[in-house]
Amino acid sequence: MAATITDDVKRPAKKIKLVISDLHLGKGRLLEDGGLNSLEEFYYADKLVEFFQFYSSGAYRDYEVEVIVNGDFLNFLQVDYKGHFLTAITETIALEVLKKIIQAHSQVFKAMGEFLAQPFRQITYVIGNHDQGMMFQACRDYLDQYVGKPLQYKSIIYFVDGIHIEHGHMHEAANRMDPRKFFIKQGVPEPILNLPFGSHFFVELVLKIKERYPHVDKIRPFGAMIRWALFNETAVMFKSVGLLSRYIYQILFSADPRYKWPLKKLLKIFLESAIFPDLSLAAKRILADERVHSVVFGHTHVYEYRKWGTRKEYFNTGTWTELTSLDVTSLGRITKLTYVLFEYTETDARPHGRLKEWKGFHRIEEDVAVS
Repeated sequence: MAATITDDVKRPAKKIKLVISDLHLGKGRLLEDGGLNSLEEFYYADKLVEFFQFYSSGAYRDYEVEVIVNGDFLNFLQVDYKGHFLTAITETIALEVLKKIIQAHSQVFKAMGEFLAQPFRQITYVIGNHDQGMMFQACRDYLDQYVGKPLQYKSIIYFVDGIHIEHGHMHEAANRMDPRKFFIKQGVPEPILNLPFGSHFFVELVLKIKERYPHVDKIRPFGAMIRWALFNETAVMFKSVGLLSRYIYQILFSADPRYKWPLKKLLKIFLESAIFPDLSLAAKRILADERVHSVVFGHTHVYEYRKWGTRKEYFNTGTWTELTSLDVTSLGRITKLTYVLFEYTETDARPHGRLKEWKGFHRIEEDVAVS
């Protein structure tokens, strides 16, 4: 628990918890040679800094505030290590990638430190499928040292005051980690992350397509994109199918310990696969537990609110990255900096959640995000 929340000082009467997810901080918009980094997905550092400042000042100065970063805050999968995108990730490699991300977005991490420096402030970091590198203790220690105060880390689930918070990838076959085996230790010189199938697929196949089409994994509905590509990018579609076929053959017959997935699981992955999975049924199952009144997921990049009965609620925090919609009702690029705010009241022991959109402070002009 963060050192700023103590029991020997009278706690504030008012308290809130804020949940954000899927910001995907990478190694910055500009490369060392001055060119644009097409793999950077986070363009809102100034607004995130303002987010931490806003909930540390003004009306919230006398509140107890906890920010819960619910997975995929950092985008380890889209940051190279010495020019290579790797799936055999050791602690040393993960730490170097983390340092690149922090260097590129230093203002964000300084704002986190300033937030934690105030009394009754806490940041809880729930790990997702894109920031699995934070499983390594060296990465946690370095981040804590940089911000100046310790964060609280949760490998899968954070349960607090009847709120079940997790990133959501554990409810999707392709991205589900093995909770009994976060690291591969046998057959390798040093421990490496036991990445799920989805992470291998993304790094070893999708990134090759993203070199030409950076937004290919940010388009919905995915079926509409496939239909469009069949008629407008036919050669690319056939090339992608060929890459996919070779990849499936590789993982089925590889002796590499990283690819030891049962055939039954691979079949389930392909039958269940979706770019934007629907996690509402998983939330409903969790809400069947009488101890849980609210479930918060991220992962899908689609903000959502569902309610069952009078007291069971599901929130999805969406993403702070851009999406492109091919649906006629929302055609074009979509960016909503969505989050969930839970507020505690003196009259009700249960915190009440609201899905909100962060607008940031007023500004006359700002740079256009180009990739």
